[in-house]
Amino acid sequence: MINKPWTKTMPPEDHDNTLYRSVTTVPPPIRRLFNNFPLVTYQANDLPLRAPSDRQQHVLYVFTTSDGALRGDPSFNPGCLKWQAYLKFRGIDFITVASSNHASPSGALPFLLPSGASASLLDQPKPVPTSKLQKWATEHSSSALEEPSDLRYEAYLSLLDHRIRRAWLYTLYLTPNNITIAEPMYIHPTSSNPIVRAAIMQELCRAAEAELLKYGPVIDAETLYREAEEAFDALETTLGDGEWFFGAKQPGLVDASVFAYTHLLLDNPAAGWKDSRLRDAVKMKSGLVRHRERILQSFFA
Repeated sequence: MINKPWTKTMPPEDHDNTLYRSVTTVPPPIRRLFNNFPLVTYQANDLPLRAPSDRQQHVLYVFTTSDGALRGDPSFNPGCLKWQAYLKFRGIDFITVASSNHASPSGALPFLLPSGASASLLDQPKPVPTSKLQKWATEHSSSALEEPSDLRYEAYLSLLDHRIRRAWLYTLYLTPNNITIAEPMYIHPTSSNPIVRAAIMQELCRAAEAELLKYGPVIDAETLYREAEEAFDALETTLGDGEWFFGAKQPGLVDASVFAYTHLLLDNPAAGWKDSRLRDAVKMKSGLVRHRERILQSFFA
């Protein structure tokens, strides 16, 4: 059991994608200088330069590779993959573009750029941030989908957003998986300089530590894994023999949220997982494995 005490805590961000913003933190002396001389306050970032000038399709900006974007592959980030899958469930036609948090007007991925507007700076559609994607999809989907009113609905979303997410952050950034899994996905595309790569990786690990310290003064690996395993047990039981959660006729937000983790844990080559406990927990859940395969074949084939 890893039980590592920490004497310093950092206020975490609400969304896991914001872990990557820490790599551009302004040094305290420079920050104090600008605080004393505030010249101007800027509005949200402009749209990415790669935004297509003739937008005939909706564009979802996610963490992915350039080739993966062209193929429409699942994003390698669970926060992005959740909404990528959900939009597909709702029958929304869109393309993906490889991006980063720095290109997002809100500072976090994913975000959607709606179609049907000119490239004029005065007539650009407003990008849809993560927090508004479900509402936007409901308003623009041709298929009706009512999320279940079952009290367990919010409870299981909470399991995913907390217990499973915390274990994911730990296994991806605070174990040897950070070299074999996280670094190739998030660090290699940013720079070929080994010193720069090492610095960015260190910042990501520190950000993950700070996020996990939100929940207690120590980061206990055994507790994190056990709670995630219990969460996967509960999800497996709830799914039962059904195709989709809560006996729905089509997949919904819980299905997308579960798939975002089960796919990423099962998709990467086994050799890359130096710490495979979280991956193994999913492999043992035959219902969740079939659920993941069903979504891949139906929506990503």
